[in-house]
Amino acid sequence: MLIRIVRMTFQPEKVAEFLAVFEKSKHKIRAMPGCYRLELLRDIDQPNVFMTYSYWQDVEALNHYRDSELFKTTWAKTKVLFADKPLAYSVERLEELG
Repeated sequence: MLIRIVRMTFQPEKVAEFLAVFEKSKHKIRAMPGCYRLELLRDIDQPNVFMTYSYWQDVEALNHYRDSELFKTTWAKTKVLFADKPLAYSVERLEELG
């Protein structure tokens, strides 16, 4: 399994617009083949900083999403709202303690 983490810093006055974009696309993203989970997190100290955690079957499933029209249109609406360059990481879980 691959976990994709994307950290995004938005212009403070554009946060509501981002949340509306996410609301419209979240179920479609989650329904993509190979997507097992999607989370949206917000920084406690910086309310204009968000992170998405998405869990994918493998890199091919993630790349299928990234090549999709859904990603292209959602990302186009999202990136114009940024206050800073986003950071993205693809990671794998090595251990989990419950």
